[in-house]
Amino acid sequence: MKTRQDAWTDENDLLLAETVLRHVREGSTQLNAFEEVGDKLDRTSAACGFRWNAVVRHNYEKALQLAKKQRKQRQRILGKDQGGKKKLLYNPPVPTLDESLTGSLPAEELTEMAQPTFDLSVLEQDDKQIDAALMAEMQELVNKENAQKDYSVETAEEVSEMPVQAVQTRVTHTAPVRHTVPPTGLTMGHVIAYLQSLNGSSLQVDIYKSENERLKREIHSLRKHNEELQQKINRLEENTNTMQEDYETLMKIMNRARKLALFEEEERPATKFKMDRNGNLEKVAE
Repeated sequence: MKTRQDAWTDENDLLLAETVLRHVREGSTQLNAFEEVGDKLDRTSAACGFRWNAVVRHNYEKALQLAKKQRKQRQRILGKDQGGKKKLLYNPPVPTLDESLTGSLPAEELTEMAQPTFDLSVLEQDDKQIDAALMAEMQELVNKENAQKDYSVETAEEVSEMPVQAVQTRVTHTAPVRHTVPPTGLTMGHVIAYLQSLNGSSLQVDIYKSENERLKREIHSLRKHNEELQQKINRLEENTNTMQEDYETLMKIMNRARKLALFEEEERPATKFKMDRNGNLEKVAE
């Protein structure tokens, strides 16, 4: 089986992936990485870019996302002046006049130029558009949150100061203090710090929600146990009342029996006997 001399090998794909990830991680552009790989492999940057987007990128999608996160962390650490601007890690050699006038191109470059090409500047434009959209969205979120905080502060002040008329008029005529962040002062570090604070606050909210659910379940179980104990107490009280009534009835019966026995003993006449001739006692009929 014949193979093309300009075919991409696994080593070439690995070199392309490592170079692109390194450029993304250190704040450079993918176009600059394509130029570096093209000079190393004697290929055009367009061919390297086509190979990256068509084949290699699908295998390194997670690594690319991780490299972008590392780039953001690096920019946050370095600050706005050093980390905010993209720097080119590779400077392609400038051809001399003699090299530019040779006029003959290698066969590999001719075959690579026949491959489908695309505009590599789209990559940089996409990155810029994504960064601009992210900055605009974060600025809008910050402004909304600050507006809500200011509104709550103003409402609390008005409610607390309603009884005092003079102070109330002073508050109404005083302009509210705004703590909005100016658009020019918003950096990627501010955005990342704000996102981290949102992540921490959402985590605390989840913790509070889970704790609230646990307390609700515990309260429900305690209420159920309390109801069961109350039912037992009610049953015991009913049994106690029944036993008390039975005891009183029994005592009444015993008292009546005792009285009847005494009354019969009192009313019973004395038995009379008489002695016969033989000296035996006989009961005399009444």
